[in-house]
Amino acid sequence: MTQRDAIVKICGLSSPETLAAAIEAGADMAGFVFFEKSPRHIDLESARTLGLLAQQQISKVALTVDADDATLQDIVSALAPDYLQLHGKEMPARVAEVKARFGLPVIKAVGVATAGDVEAARFYEGVADVILFDAKPAPNAAVPGGAGVAFDWNLLRGVAAKDWMLSGGLDPENVAAAMRITGAHAVDVSSGVERERGVKDVAKIAAFVAAARLS
Repeated sequence: MTQRDAIVKICGLSSPETLAAAIEAGADMAGFVFFEKSPRHIDLESARTLGLLAQQQISKVALTVDADDATLQDIVSALAPDYLQLHGKEMPARVAEVKARFGLPVIKAVGVATAGDVEAARFYEGVADVILFDAKPAPNAAVPGGAGVAFDWNLLRGVAAKDWMLSGGLDPENVAAAMRITGAHAVDVSSGVERERGVKDVAKIAAFVAAARLS
């Protein structure tokens, strides 16, 4: 990641149409969810199809939640991702194991509700390639993200992590303000570009990318 241009990730893509929309809009990363409890979950066959469509036009990110090595291997074989995103309760040692085993850069999601959560993310520095700050889910939440909930962006003012992304409750209307408050140079969106839960909206994808790039 550079500090010159905003990096934009559209997560939870599940159809050729919305993947094409992300590419056409100029997004840098396409996120694909491999978690059966999520409305954005895709199977391995769909992953193969979408991976081929993405080709070299956009970086592919495979999002998993506390997946074991066998599951990760199946996903890597099907999608050929450029990044693995660990969105569960993986500890730094597990992140290091995944990175070493698969030889891919790792994005580690960290839930944020308090300043202590931001401080705890330091344990992943030097292990994860990118730290993704997301809204902390409720204790009884079925999925660890993608709920369209924002956290107090002021908690990230002056955050020291070298490479990090902002996620959680972003949409075309608020992404510019979020980037200004936090100083984020990379943003991730899922529910904020949907017309209904789990279904992306082509126009919103384009609007989000444009808003992030103009911030």
